[in-house]
Amino acid sequence: MGFCFFNAILIFGLFFRSFVSQNPNTDDFFIYDFLRRMGLNSTEGYDFSGSFCSWKGVFCDAKGEYVVKLEASGLDLNGVIPDNTIGKLKNLEFLDLSNNKITGLSSDFWSLSSLKNLNLSFNQISGILPSNIGNFGQLQSLDLSFNNFSGSIPEAISSLLSLQVLNLSTSGFESVIPLGISQCRSMISIDLSRNKLNGSLPSGFGAAFPKLRFLNLAENEIRGRDSDFSGMALISYLNLSSNLFNGSVVGVFKGPLEVIDLSSNQFQGHISQVNFLSSFNWSRLVYLDLSENEFSGHFSTDLNLAENLKHLNLAHNRFIEQPFLQIDMLSNLEYLNLSGTNLIGEIPNNISHMSSLRTLDLSKNHLSNHIPQFNTKNLRVLDVSYNDLTGEIPLMLLQELQEMESFNFSYNKLSFCASKISPETIQVAFIGSVNSCPIAANPAFFKRKAPKHRGLELALALTLSMVCLIFGLLFLAFGCRRRTRMWAVKQNSCKEEQTMSGPFSFQTDSTTWVADVKQVTSLPVVIFEKPLLNFTFADLLSATSHFDPSTLLAEGRFGPVYAGLLPGGIPIAVKVLVHGSTMTDQEAARELEYLGQIKHPNLVPLTGYCLAGEQRIAIYDCMENGNLQNLLYDLPLGVQTTEEDWSSDTCEENENNVIQNVGSEGSILTWRFRHKIALGTARALAFLHHGCSPPIIHRDVKASSVYLGSNLEPRLLDFGLAKIFGNDLEGEHSRGSVGYVPPEFLQTETGTPQPLKPKYDVYGFGVILFELITGKKPVGDYYPEEKEATLVSWVRGLVRGNKGSRAIDPKINGEESEEQMVEALKIGYLCTAELPSKRPSMQQVVGLLKDLEPITP
Repeated sequence: MGFCFFNAILIFGLFFRSFVSQNPNTDDFFIYDFLRRMGLNSTEGYDFSGSFCSWKGVFCDAKGEYVVKLEASGLDLNGVIPDNTIGKLKNLEFLDLSNNKITGLSSDFWSLSSLKNLNLSFNQISGILPSNIGNFGQLQSLDLSFNNFSGSIPEAISSLLSLQVLNLSTSGFESVIPLGISQCRSMISIDLSRNKLNGSLPSGFGAAFPKLRFLNLAENEIRGRDSDFSGMALISYLNLSSNLFNGSVVGVFKGPLEVIDLSSNQFQGHISQVNFLSSFNWSRLVYLDLSENEFSGHFSTDLNLAENLKHLNLAHNRFIEQPFLQIDMLSNLEYLNLSGTNLIGEIPNNISHMSSLRTLDLSKNHLSNHIPQFNTKNLRVLDVSYNDLTGEIPLMLLQELQEMESFNFSYNKLSFCASKISPETIQVAFIGSVNSCPIAANPAFFKRKAPKHRGLELALALTLSMVCLIFGLLFLAFGCRRRTRMWAVKQNSCKEEQTMSGPFSFQTDSTTWVADVKQVTSLPVVIFEKPLLNFTFADLLSATSHFDPSTLLAEGRFGPVYAGLLPGGIPIAVKVLVHGSTMTDQEAARELEYLGQIKHPNLVPLTGYCLAGEQRIAIYDCMENGNLQNLLYDLPLGVQTTEEDWSSDTCEENENNVIQNVGSEGSILTWRFRHKIALGTARALAFLHHGCSPPIIHRDVKASSVYLGSNLEPRLLDFGLAKIFGNDLEGEHSRGSVGYVPPEFLQTETGTPQPLKPKYDVYGFGVILFELITGKKPVGDYYPEEKEATLVSWVRGLVRGNKGSRAIDPKINGEESEEQMVEALKIGYLCTAELPSKRPSMQQVVGLLKDLEPITP
């Protein structure tokens, strides 16, 4: 036993020998104390034995006295760095604390004046970055990316004259890029992407960095022009995506650029001007993304000189009609996206030579003729939807589809034969295509065994079918008779009194435009779900009494809405998009057909359309239970407000003209029902913003745009119409409704118009959420203790003062839900933030509302 005790003492002494010998105010003590207090100990596999210079990640000078380099990445260090630890390492030149859980820095951290390389990326550091950062005068590399800073980048960065690499990506910085950054003329790499930076670039930005090779400003709200980047003679990587840059791009195409990403900006002009006004070397280019801008004219023929190009995206611009891009020299392409670039003609056969191609998107163009044989060796994504392609889909291509990640042949005039493709896939990826397989092509047809009593089963089936047919005809006859009688009553009541009024002065006299429409019997009315019904504009005229004022239901933001009853007793709401459109008939038809395919349980579906002369006519399903504005403010369903409500006149009414199917679960007096409305509306907007490409911005989110279906599920109306209506941001009809317009648009009505972004809709949803919880209108209502207030200012003031419960509608039953409603008001508070960057995305809003979902008894 004594021998064992002696061994234990010996081992204990050897293991902690270095700790005992540590003296305060020495580097080994500072390092050990730092690691221990940040949660690291020997039991977690870190070896503290031996000299501190032999510890993992610790590097000392030649004499073994001072630490010059410390690598402590990914050690799960957590908390605030304590004082009197690594802040005392006066000879430290290299410090890497990345991939930990550090939340703050010590006050003496800024005393590390010898630092040349500092990496604090992927931590949880919050708060404002102090101007003490200027103390690191010898710093050459600074990486603070992926943290939670707030406030602006300090001007003191101008003191870092030796800085070569700066990475502040995804760190929460706001405001403008400081002017002082132009003093760091040794810079080689700058990454400020995915922050909340705004304003313009500092004057002379490009000329300040003659050595710069890498620049990433993506996903901010920075404004500027191509001239801001002149003087960067060595730049090889440039990413300006998702900002507010505008004007020409000629000045961007300079230097030895290999990567250019200018996507999602407001650049204009012709790409073909690049080589007329500059001597850009296309052969160096590897990656080029110019998608979602406002480029016009033709593609540049010089693109064919980019023989090393691997990624090319020109999608969603305003190019004029032009043939397919010349691809003779682009054999190295791996990604090609020409979606929405106004292509005409055929897909060239030499596209099969592009053996490296992994993604090919040619959707939303005017391509015709057949699909050539693609080289499918590496192809994983293929989209040729929304074109005018005809003929058979090549059999070899069909056989390779199972190896692909995604494909889409929809909305063409194609045929195909592929018995192994599932019905589910055909419904999604082959919409509008014809399955031309003969019976012999489906071996499963011949493998079916005849059942034993096939004759008896056939007789029973025929008998049942006849019985069902007879009952169906009787039901249809009585139903049509009842609908016709109801329709006559509605027509008479509309003629007697017109109760509609609105702020929009639309000309609804049919003689102003209907008379100009020629050949009314040959203009088709497209009904998406019933393509075999050959309706024409003449049927619309008959259904709406030639768009007579007596059938007018509402004057909506985008135009008047008329009641109609198509042949066969199909009730519809017909919306005439007034003020014309900048789109051609073909473009408008494609856009309406695209909107008709956007399906979501919380969207009012667009069921059809008609193009009649200058007018674009949208046809909707009827919504039985009116809209949220009527429901909240006790308006009867038959009384119109200044906004549109056409539900009760287009669908069958119940006897008392009241909301149907409202039980205990659906009563407007319960938080459960109001929460259901809020969550459904949020899901609709989240789908438009995050489930559609490109994202669809509604532009007019308000209570009267939220309708209630047969089961009282909320459905959002009018999505996507703004694009067909026109893109005039200055126009009254695209600026939103009073009380729902974000402050950034109210403040700039006389200035430069701002581009609409999803955060515009988020604000409108926040107002709806306030309405649901308070029962008050956005403007012109009674707001206690506030004389000249709006709903938003009143509720936000209460939430800031922790008095949100005072805003809750007293008509809502159940005090047990008060805490949830107060939390919901806080969500509305976030949505109505004055700065768009402070508002959450609709995906985040859905998550927050789901957390408040009332528990079902």
